[in-house]
Amino acid sequence: MLNQLKTVLLLGALSALLIGFGGWLGAGYLYLFASLALLLNVGAYFFSDRLVLAMHRAQPLSREQAPALHRMVEELAGRARIPVPRLFLIPAPYANAFATGRNPERGVVAVTEGILHQLGERELRGVIAHEIAHIKNRDILISTVAATIASAITYIANAVQFSALFGGSNQDEEEGGSPVGSFVLAMVAPIAATLIQLAVSRSREYLADETAAHLTGDPLALASALETLHQSAEVVPAAVAPATASLFIVNPFAGRGGLLRLFSTHPPAEERIARLEAMSRDLDHRRKRSLFAA
Repeated sequence: MLNQLKTVLLLGALSALLIGFGGWLGAGYLYLFASLALLLNVGAYFFSDRLVLAMHRAQPLSREQAPALHRMVEELAGRARIPVPRLFLIPAPYANAFATGRNPERGVVAVTEGILHQLGERELRGVIAHEIAHIKNRDILISTVAATIASAITYIANAVQFSALFGGSNQDEEEGGSPVGSFVLAMVAPIAATLIQLAVSRSREYLADETAAHLTGDPLALASALETLHQSAEVVPAAVAPATASLFIVNPFAGRGGLLRLFSTHPPAEERIARLEAMSRDLDHRRKRSLFAA
């Protein structure tokens, strides 16, 4: 519940930033660039699953190829009370996985060859539960909304910078605004929008971890998987686009520093593992209380 509330507040902050920025510039800018961002993101929303799977050269994984994995997905989807997602295989040595699809009816779970080789059945079950949790929680929709608002802010900021460079400051002076202030706002607003968008993504990762732990009843399985995958990501480079990094269960760029780490779409692996270990202790405590009560 706390994570859900945090996501709503963060989306509200993005909306407030967009409205405030548009109000600073005038209604014309707000309507024009918000409409453009909405059109672009609606298109991405309807075709995102196909685009992402094609980008990673993912292919359907048949039951004959991986019968145990199919049974695992069916069992966990049943526990989550969602339609069984389609399974795809990414021909890559790095160990990772992601979910896509704009709603549970079009859900897809994609795994790399590397993750199938590195994780045991118990750990892999935790990973699959995490991806099914994303589908159950409709995180793709939330991410799209966040991207739409953040993109609108970025488009408007670019327009302001372009206008300032080519003598568009007269209008600001006539309306009483400061050209310098508008330019500074145009520089700062996209960064603020990006940071809020990253916070939305991180919040959804915590929620997916929590949901997965409830689905499996085994938080430590996911904790162990996250530790293994994070260590692997630091060693084995992942040839993925930064724009799709937020989809994966662990940050594909964990081994890289600089801006890619600063603007990571994932919470620190250590914190995710610590939360899961705390959930496991709480679950054990509840089980012991139930035994004593019986």
